[in-house]
Amino acid sequence: MPGFNEAEKHIFPDAEALAAAAAAWLTGLAKDSQGLFRVCLSGGSTPKRLYELLATRFSEAFPWDRVHWYFGDERYVPSDDEKSNYHMANIAMFSHAPIPHDNIHRVLTESERPEIAAGRYQSNLQRANGGEALSSAKPFFDVMLLGLGEDAHTASLFPDNKALKETKAWVVSVPDGTPPTRITLTFPVLNSARHAAFLVAGAGKKPALERVVKGDKSAPSAHIAPVGTLHFFVDEAAKVQGF
Repeated sequence: MPGFNEAEKHIFPDAEALAAAAAAWLTGLAKDSQGLFRVCLSGGSTPKRLYELLATRFSEAFPWDRVHWYFGDERYVPSDDEKSNYHMANIAMFSHAPIPHDNIHRVLTESERPEIAAGRYQSNLQRANGGEALSSAKPFFDVMLLGLGEDAHTASLFPDNKALKETKAWVVSVPDGTPPTRITLTFPVLNSARHAAFLVAGAGKKPALERVVKGDKSAPSAHIAPVGTLHFFVDEAAKVQGF
């Protein structure tokens, strides 16, 4: 499983160029694929711009009917709340692109408790996988899009949280992270990807990226090691020594 040293590194002058290149890259992978293609989405401003570009500049080239959309994490808020990752993706892309309704797999935050929502999402993923066992020969996701928090978290896997050590559950609730409570995929599922890509823009992300580059294992993002290829899409403001 590749780590930072084996990763493909892509540098861009600014966040706009980064988002455009990532959208073109994702479109190319989807077009070149055969059959169902699974993408796991991330929250944040840089991914949001990528989603907007997919629904506009790249819409005609994108194979919308074959692509299924999932979420790496979600806040336990209503689906129309501004803090919802689904709401952001819906405003930026889903509502503007010809995506079949059944191709969008959101976390059902209308459940009675976060733990129930996590369990239901896990069941949905495992049903799509055909079982509870993940296979390195057949990763669940084709593309895993990832953010990098200023504390080096990714998805909703925060430093010193017990969810970092979870190896059996695919999805867990995270009640002790930054409020509100969140629901997140765990490392085994995040790493079950043919391509995992960090999208990192802005000077504020430089210290966290430096920790990942140095292999600081106290940084949750340093534990991303997909069964396929690891990518870093980084703008000049966030670039650190080693890129």
